[in-house]
Amino acid sequence: MEQGREVLGCIAALHVNDGRVNQHCGGTVAKVHHTARHRRQGKWRCCNDAKSYANKLHALPDELVWDLFQTEENLMKKILFATTALVATAGVAAADITVGGNARFGVGYSSGAENGLAGTGGYPSNGNDRAVNGRSKTDIISRFRLQFDATSETDGGVTIGGRVRAEADNNIYGGAVAANNAAFRSNAEVMLWSAPRLFATYGGFTLGVGNINGAVESTPGLYLETRSGGTGLDGSQYVGNVANVNNNYFNWDYYDSDGNVSSNGVEAIYNIGGFGTHLSYSVSNGAVAQDVIALNASYKFNNFTVAAAVQRSDFAWADKEVLTIKGDFGMFGARLAYANNEGIDKILLAGTYDIGAATKLVGWVADESAVSAADVALGRNDNRDGVAGSNAQEGTSFGIHLAHDLGGGVSLETGYQRGSNKNDQFQAGVAFSF
Repeated sequence: MEQGREVLGCIAALHVNDGRVNQHCGGTVAKVHHTARHRRQGKWRCCNDAKSYANKLHALPDELVWDLFQTEENLMKKILFATTALVATAGVAAADITVGGNARFGVGYSSGAENGLAGTGGYPSNGNDRAVNGRSKTDIISRFRLQFDATSETDGGVTIGGRVRAEADNNIYGGAVAANNAAFRSNAEVMLWSAPRLFATYGGFTLGVGNINGAVESTPGLYLETRSGGTGLDGSQYVGNVANVNNNYFNWDYYDSDGNVSSNGVEAIYNIGGFGTHLSYSVSNGAVAQDVIALNASYKFNNFTVAAAVQRSDFAWADKEVLTIKGDFGMFGARLAYANNEGIDKILLAGTYDIGAATKLVGWVADESAVSAADVALGRNDNRDGVAGSNAQEGTSFGIHLAHDLGGGVSLETGYQRGSNKNDQFQAGVAFSF
């Protein structure tokens, strides 16, 4: 067994020689088939033991050669099984591949904003109106997401891995595709593949690159304790998230399922005991490269978790500071969150209540402050009440969410939300994971 090419032959010999590995004929699979136990002689012989013997062996009648190669357990079958098993399991011990995902389907309703800006786009939704944007106030919500995770572990205990995701959905909010092409008024998205996220983990430290999770996105307490992280089946555009203000929504790094718009960055994550920290950086190349850098830190003690995050960005109006504190008291939970979004303050108070073992109620109220006139003059969106052309997002919004676990990864999800622009949204449906 001095050479790697002899390994398969020796494995085969181990199977047929009562546990003893013989050095036979160079050991390759091609030569192993010339090794047989002659029942009449009761010993092993090889085609190249002696040239004359090999010639005699090949000159035997077919029926004798057939008998020669029929051991009680069938030598040739064992060679085939051993070889096949070795090939089939060669990668199993070296890597762990997991395929999973989730999906949702249901119905949504959007009333339209009180200021008549239905269908103007942006976040949050200003609602739908057939006369304004050609969309019904009711629509079907659906999404299917398939995720692939793969990891390998080095001899030194470092886990190397990666993730990609495929996603297709139909959302109720309209968009450029729906507006520009009547054939796509449903705003359905065909299956899109995400850009990959690759990582290396050792102990409590993780280094991630590519389509990163992002430090702001990963801040504990930023999202509601619901399956979507927001209100209703698909989150209702996450109006309750304190980092979302004035149509500048999701202006931070996060793992994005649409590969053509995801960030390309690097992140360092460290967790030890109740303490955690996350530093992320990304750059968007173009006519002018734009950087985003963010940091969060959190600490969990007793029933409480406190967290803080800060972001500095070259993108307009994307600097922010976030603070959260949440507590878990058995059947009850409470959370307070605050963010300064480059001059616009937003505060959230949320609570949860477990109605029995399978049903959870989540309620929240949030308040968004007005943008300054100076920022509006510099080109920022106007959210102020009573101003012509404003998106009217200044003020108070609230929501309530009810979820019932059906078991097997399936749940009923319902939610109602009223935005500060007086747009009412209601969603109900089924979510499941696999």
